[in-house]
Amino acid sequence: QAQLVQTGGGLVQPGGSLTLSCAASGFGLDYYAIGWFRQAPGKGREGVSWINSGDNHEYYANSVKGRFTISRDRAKNAVYLQMNILKPEDTAIYYCATVFEGRFEPTGDYWGQGTQVTVSA
Repeated sequence: QAQLVQTGGGLVQPGGSLTLSCAASGFGLDYYAIGWFRQAPGKGREGVSWINSGDNHEYYANSVKGRFTISRDRAKNAVYLQMNILKPEDTAIYYCATVFEGRFEPTGDYWGQGTQVTVSA
């Protein structure tokens, strides 16, 4: 079954770091741009970062710029989100998804199952 499988996340103190993984199973991730989204309790979905398929161009929301890094490992068929200097306002469920090149618009092809990130002392 073709799917995106997320790992990582958890509870971390403010200022800490976490890495989220989004691995493709049953299909090649090379051909897709991938976006990371998050949804905090009581709030709408927010685009966090995306990475293109061809040129690997990256984009970050202002709220995470300078703290988060998206990357792609073609050998492992996975995309990662390295999150540093985490803040309580980063607390949310994080999702990866296939997106159209260069924007936070999901293609609807694949979504990860979501993973909770909680930043709290």
